[in-house]
Amino acid sequence: MAVGTKQGYSGLQITLHWLIALLVLFQLIFGESMTNVVDALEENQTPDPTDQTLASAHYWVGIAILVLAALRIVIRLVQGAPEPVGAGLQLKAAKAIHAIFYLLLIAVPVTGLLAVYVSPEIGDIHEIGKPLFIAFIVLHALGALYHHFMVKDDTLRRMFAPR
Repeated sequence: MAVGTKQGYSGLQITLHWLIALLVLFQLIFGESMTNVVDALEENQTPDPTDQTLASAHYWVGIAILVLAALRIVIRLVQGAPEPVGAGLQLKAAKAIHAIFYLLLIAVPVTGLLAVYVSPEIGDIHEIGKPLFIAFIVLHALGALYHHFMVKDDTLRRMFAPR
């Protein structure tokens, strides 16, 4: 089924959307622990145990996001997705924001893994993901609220109720 040929998202697509959103939120809130651990180790200090635990969680949650995002992309290709509501610039913006989200959901965990296994300098690229995610989450949420309260369409509802 091609993208844009259905009315709503499947229950699996909705579940993956919100699960990934919660995992990204966890990363945004607790991701600094990884930096604290790396900094402590570079200064030959013992990292704080809480930071160590949260840094380990950051690593595994990042892997989970990567796997779930890849699964979400495959499911989107197989099941399709409803066309974003709107026209002209609004439609182009919606498509661009979704494409950037998918890119971030893959690139940020990959750069995190590369920073761990290839070169710590890649961590500088990885850290750019945080402000980008925050900016696009805000745009995404504002767009959903705009559709719900101003346009009064079902754009927001279709992310809560399966087709």
